[in-house]
Amino acid sequence: MKGLLVGLILGVLIVPIALFCYVETGQAPAAASDAPMPFEKFLAKGALRARIQKETQDRELSTFNAGDLAAGAEVYRTNCAFCHGLPLQAPSAASQGMFPHAPQLFTAKETVTDDPVGVTHWKVKNGIRLTGMPSFQKALTDQQMWQVSALMASADKLPPDVLRSLLPAAAPADVISSASGAPPAQAPTPATPPPASPSQPK
Repeated sequence: MKGLLVGLILGVLIVPIALFCYVETGQAPAAASDAPMPFEKFLAKGALRARIQKETQDRELSTFNAGDLAAGAEVYRTNCAFCHGLPLQAPSAASQGMFPHAPQLFTAKETVTDDPVGVTHWKVKNGIRLTGMPSFQKALTDQQMWQVSALMASADKLPPDVLRSLLPAAAPADVISSASGAPPAQAPTPATPPPASPSQPK
């Protein structure tokens, strides 16, 4: 009986001691380039999903008009584009060094147009712990947070004027027209210009 009790005590102590050693000896991943810890993704996603389901406010996308989307585009350019990208443009170098990866919200693969507006609003308002996503609760008004959330929910069907405000100034009209009615596409990496030809002798 005594041996069983000792074994039970040692078993209980081994886990926190091993965890302490794992962290204090520098084995735990702390750099953005490190692989995630065991069960890190499962625990983080599970906690986030449960919290969002508990606290999300419901609002129909149809309650937002073109003016709301235009205001949301301005909020997005100022506060979100550096990490989450712009239509038809390559991701910033800084966003590619983040962990977890910052989704490029105007690409077909990572758009959040299928999410309810309230889910995106929760993320904008509260941020996401242990990621680069901050809370904008003190930086934006609630109306601004709803407007930028509506913009993300409409990312694949933005009015041309709103889309134009997010594109480079030199974007041709036909690109704007086609992009406003098509699913967002990943911007190609700009091609390296060819080397200049040698100057002709005078």
